[in-house]
Amino acid sequence: MAARRAAIGPGQQVSEAHALAGKVAELTAGTVCCYVPFGSEPGAITLLDVLREAGARVLLPIVPPAPGPLDWAEYTGTSSLVTGRFKGVLEPDGPRLGPRALATVDRILLPALAVDHSGVRLGRGAGYYDRSLPLAAATTDLVAVIRDTELVPSLPAESHDVRMNAALTPGEGLIRLPLGN
Repeated sequence: MAARRAAIGPGQQVSEAHALAGKVAELTAGTVCCYVPFGSEPGAITLLDVLREAGARVLLPIVPPAPGPLDWAEYTGTSSLVTGRFKGVLEPDGPRLGPRALATVDRILLPALAVDHSGVRLGRGAGYYDRSLPLAAATTDLVAVIRDTELVPSLPAESHDVRMNAALTPGEGLIRLPLGN
């Protein structure tokens, strides 16, 4: 999956980011956690601005200094973004809300390398979201942002995996999971 992503050209990335921004406008909620895409992750900062323009309060992750749940801060525009702990990863510079901020959000849009039809999410392997998602309320909408080809029939699951209840893709928009039930 990672190798396939690395082969995606800039034109496709821009096209998909534009499509995702158009689809995300339909998903607004009071408070939405999102992420700033980096590398070959789908999306762009425009997606965050679309959410804000639609009236959502947007929270972005801050990677903690030691492995653990993500911290969160409000995104107030591109001028509020600074380079975080990892090179190329942008984070908001506003007041920290703590990991428990997830308990108060309506929807979480999170990156994934792939998601299967039952909602199993394949991340990048660091476990930050695995440690964070259990802090979300049971009613929080968990949406993995992926490319159309990254919705796959089956992925291996581990006991700590929190299942997604939707995937957002550039071509298909919001796809509710699990599929086939």
